[in-house]
Amino acid sequence: MSNQTLLSLDSLTKRYGTVTAVEDVSAAIRRGELVSFVGPSGCGKTTLLRLIGGFIRPDAGRVVLDGGDITALPPNRRPTAMVFQNYALFPHLTVAQNIGYALAIRRRPRAEIARRVEVLLALVQLQELGQRLPAQLSGGQQQRVALARALSLQPKVLLLDEPLSNLDADLRVQMRAEIKRLQRELQQTVVFVTHDQEEAMSISDRIMVMYQGRILQVGTPSEIYERPATAFIARSVGAVNFLEGVLTNGTPGQATVTTSLGTLAIRSVAEGVGSGERVCLVVRPETIRLGPPDNGMGSNRVLGRIVSSMYTGALIRYSVGVGATRLTVDLYDPRHTAVFREGDQVTLILPEDPHLLPGTNAE
Repeated sequence: MSNQTLLSLDSLTKRYGTVTAVEDVSAAIRRGELVSFVGPSGCGKTTLLRLIGGFIRPDAGRVVLDGGDITALPPNRRPTAMVFQNYALFPHLTVAQNIGYALAIRRRPRAEIARRVEVLLALVQLQELGQRLPAQLSGGQQQRVALARALSLQPKVLLLDEPLSNLDADLRVQMRAEIKRLQRELQQTVVFVTHDQEEAMSISDRIMVMYQGRILQVGTPSEIYERPATAFIARSVGAVNFLEGVLTNGTPGQATVTTSLGTLAIRSVAEGVGSGERVCLVVRPETIRLGPPDNGMGSNRVLGRIVSSMYTGALIRYSVGVGATRLTVDLYDPRHTAVFREGDQVTLILPEDPHLLPGTNAE
């Protein structure tokens, strides 16, 4: 992946009557990276993708690709290609004909089309299925055909609009890996739209979190997960506990926060937050250690009681009551760890390195 910017979105705005779908969005996407737009339904992520593809025109702002302003160009004149949620394959054409369709309407020589289709069939691992019709394929195979067709003209940017949403859970996981393989192999720049947080985390080089038509934060998956800018973003990428309190000692390395669970030690302090100010600790469920009740000494140990549990195979997710506070705790590999039952008393050890947000951010 290059550090060179390939695609720039400059102050893009799109309105539908009194509704602003995209509001003053600016972003830079690097050559060869896979960027995901994530956020709740109606946040503007698909509208932004369609602005990039030329399917709709902005009310303000520009789309700049490889140094050229493409804002006024229709989709067929942009060096981009879109894979739609429903794949949009031609049911009466074979797999090979679907893949070669864009080349055919551009009147490329038949021999060139045949060579390109052969390469693409191999790329998406459908070499033996070129003469089948779409109805004879599985959902995952149809999606591979749609990807191959989009790649036929070697677009500078590949646009994917929730392409995995129609697949079952196991196949979605397989196709994530397939998309990532293709992207890396071709060094293809990809803009991916999804509402699935796990999907975005697993596939992206960077994530852009959107809400109400704006981009709230841009970062790598680990940055978004471990250092979310707001409580909304923290909720957008996984389960989370929020503990509000007052910073009682703001000295780095020995800071303390007074919370409903007692005084907790933390190692890091948000820049600009001083002693006596309200803060919000972002505590992920997997960072809390859980054990049988004991009287051991140490930082951040509290007693709680199991309220409920959910077994999913790889982990047990507990709801633990500590006074009036409820904490979500994930315990991995339950076959080889203690399993607690509803009503059991337990010891919780909270992390000393939670992400800290200034103010009361849990609303």
